[in-house]
Amino acid sequence: MDSWNEWVEQTLEKLESRKLLRSLRPIHLSDDNSHTDEFECFDGLRQWDRASVEVEILETTFQKWLQDIPSPGDDLGGSGVAYTEAGTSVGGFRKLILFSGNDYLGLSSHPSVIKAATQAVQKHGMGPRGSALICGYTNYHRLLESSLAELKSKEDCLLCPTGFSANMAFMTAVGNVSLLLAKDSQPSIDERVAVFSDALNHASIIDGIRLAEKQKSVAAFVYQHCDMHHLNELLTNCPMKKKVVITDSLFSMDGDFAPLVELVKLRKKHGFLLAIDDAHATFVCGKTGGGAAELFNCISDVDISIGTLSKAGGCHGGYIACSKKWKQLIQSRGRSFIFSTSTPVPIAAAAHAAVIVAKKEMWRRRAIWNRVQDFRDLTGIPITSPIISLIVGSEATALQASRHLLEFGFHITAIRPPTVAPNSCRLRIALSAAHTLDDVKNLTAALSQCINFSEIGFQCTSWNAARL
Repeated sequence: MDSWNEWVEQTLEKLESRKLLRSLRPIHLSDDNSHTDEFECFDGLRQWDRASVEVEILETTFQKWLQDIPSPGDDLGGSGVAYTEAGTSVGGFRKLILFSGNDYLGLSSHPSVIKAATQAVQKHGMGPRGSALICGYTNYHRLLESSLAELKSKEDCLLCPTGFSANMAFMTAVGNVSLLLAKDSQPSIDERVAVFSDALNHASIIDGIRLAEKQKSVAAFVYQHCDMHHLNELLTNCPMKKKVVITDSLFSMDGDFAPLVELVKLRKKHGFLLAIDDAHATFVCGKTGGGAAELFNCISDVDISIGTLSKAGGCHGGYIACSKKWKQLIQSRGRSFIFSTSTPVPIAAAAHAAVIVAKKEMWRRRAIWNRVQDFRDLTGIPITSPIISLIVGSEATALQASRHLLEFGFHITAIRPPTVAPNSCRLRIALSAAHTLDDVKNLTAALSQCINFSEIGFQCTSWNAARL
């Protein structure tokens, strides 16, 4: 990876010579809640954790969903209604168990996360409103960046408003390497960066690559999903020197992991920069919650780790964990970072608390992986992550199954095109540490009435065999 270090250094020198390097200037806000020992932690599931997986909807909304009638979004009604069992109507409301969210550890309702946000908003309101390069970057943001850099075992970290903007910022910064090092005003084909992207990567990666392509700074190559033979072939036949491979670490619509061990072997062979979108694995995977790279013991081989705080972090915002030089490059040339208002201070404070709590309350990771095992045992479907993708085929079948589950008190959305390919419509189930064994038992009992477990299990087994 010496070549990439050299290219980044040369790019920074170019920016400095043109006076285009941008730096962060933290604004200090007093009385920040920075002491990690102030965050109260617990040793098991508490009543408040259920708030992350229990939702309510109006009975009128429930009936619209059953009939697949579009809702205008204004049928929210009041609150404070008593409930009996999931799925029953009391006072015009329905209580549902949420199996479609991404709050994998249930941290959105954690008292320490709530307290951190409350204290920050009482002291500072939303904080200075502006981009991070103008006035929106504070000691709260820096504290969060440092905790994420430590979690990811990287030199530094750059906060972005969302995970989507983080991927966009990284890809445009990658494109600027070829733009700034080109001999002429536009880089030749050989001077461009070759970006190799998994076919099922997140839309934010795809859009970032498209933007860089528009600037004629990168050449994109899409390899078949998790197919290392195809990727190796593309890498071998590519004459470009600057190569980047980017992939989701845990794919959000299929629930499978990228083959990181095999990717690391290819990295050593071809010398590419390896970037992962660790959005769905951060806090969930690895002993400390460091993500997929920690799970597969290849942290030092992943150059860039991109993610979000809106899933297992239970908060909001994105980040890019990287070297100090890469951070300087991205904050100087990553458009979606530069031209976005920074994360509000209370959200940064809450996210920092979530990082600390997620690391300390290891029982949450054990709990969610226990739920994975429970679902596997009850259905025989060989799932490998908390994201369960039950492919049922047509839109009509997926919608019918979703309505059936709704009647049993489970909020599970049918995933349809354009999110997934035609005839691969599915039920996407997301497990949480806040779910109980009874939740999973009740869910699988309802699922068994509309899903053939043996058929789904056979499809998963055949698909995994095909990958190997």
